[in-house]
Amino acid sequence: MTQEQASASPVLPSEYVIRKAHVLTMDSELGELPSGDIHVRDGRIVAVGSDLSCAGVHEVNGEEMIALPGFVDTHWHLWNSALRGLVRGDDAECGYFPVTLQLGPHFTPQDSYSAVRLGLAEGLLSGITTVHNWSHNTRTPEHADAELRAMRDVGIRGRFSYGWGQDLALTDTMNLADLERVQRECIEPGGLITLGAAVRTPIANPRGAVPISVVAHECNHIRKLGLPITMHARPGIVAVLQEHGLLGADLQLVHPQGISGEECEMLAEHRTSMTCSPIIEMLYAQSTRGVIQFHELEVAGVQQSLSVDSSAASANADFFSCIRALLWSHKQRFGSSQPLSARRLLELATIDGARDLGLAEHIGSITPGKRADLMLVRSTDLNMAPVFDPAHSLVYSGQPVNVDTVLVDGRALVRHGALTSLDARAIAREARESVQRLSAGLPTGLCAEAH
Repeated sequence: MTQEQASASPVLPSEYVIRKAHVLTMDSELGELPSGDIHVRDGRIVAVGSDLSCAGVHEVNGEEMIALPGFVDTHWHLWNSALRGLVRGDDAECGYFPVTLQLGPHFTPQDSYSAVRLGLAEGLLSGITTVHNWSHNTRTPEHADAELRAMRDVGIRGRFSYGWGQDLALTDTMNLADLERVQRECIEPGGLITLGAAVRTPIANPRGAVPISVVAHECNHIRKLGLPITMHARPGIVAVLQEHGLLGADLQLVHPQGISGEECEMLAEHRTSMTCSPIIEMLYAQSTRGVIQFHELEVAGVQQSLSVDSSAASANADFFSCIRALLWSHKQRFGSSQPLSARRLLELATIDGARDLGLAEHIGSITPGKRADLMLVRSTDLNMAPVFDPAHSLVYSGQPVNVDTVLVDGRALVRHGALTSLDARAIAREARESVQRLSAGLPTGLCAEAH
């Protein structure tokens, strides 16, 4: 096999060097390398620099490519990815909440597996290398196992946050015993998948407010297990959590909307993080929580990150669009008076996501010693060219179609714009069959397109 043929192969050896890419390391000390090399061995970044000496090592051509860390999604309801064919925005009958609340209780473990795999496969093509699987339809132990199996089968890095079933009574406690089982039996120390817990919200919301006593019981139990917690935010929730001693560095809140200035300070003081899902927050802004308060939290010093939320509600898992949605929301609010740079947005999508999930020592930047989770993006595609400032081009012009290669732990899961080990047609077919079966029980005329 010639060097050219080897470079075109979707399978990479255990050791290789990416040559002459424009490297955005997201490492404050290494900075940006206009013609940089990245040496990878056994899934680990060995060296980053220009004209690295790597005699005899397999070479990957990075010319006319932008190399950057893989995107880190920090909140994604993967179980309902396949329902996007039914969801119609915030429609009263066929919107996200009516559809997921009706169909969630009918999901089998196989339905969950098919939907999670669909979302993850699409996410890889968008450059996402780490996900936070926010599983708020963990109906049974078998459902938890199915979602974990989907994550392992795809090969992505991520956190699985064990949740509850969509029809669990508001006064009932989530299955804490099975959470302990998953921690004890299903999570490999040092592996690609870590464990957390998703808890319900003690403030009025479309899924109903859970008594604070139940939420406090769940949080205290989860903390005794040493696991991180995640919860959806609503206006007033920060003060309630503060009153009951539930804020902390192990808590991630979702959706920066409806938060007072005093609450921003509370979050910063307790080192509680916040993940922003800009597309969804813009979709529901008028009817629910108001503007995205990224800027207020940034000024207060709160750790923030970016997320898809639900590719059923947003209709896709395009992380470039997530980045741009926050950009345009911010510009609409502040114009040029409070600049939000392309590099800051890329930090949110990479190293800040890693920090939010407690993984910054391992991923989030192209740094020697970290794991090789990164992507190569073509700079010569018509929608990107000509590129003079790679960060600006990625944020303002980038699309999933420009992603050439995606590495997770050094393994190429996307090469030359295609999935290397997954059958995309089979994944799509299984997701469609799942939704057709689930939607057969919907009222006549509701989301009839799936029947």
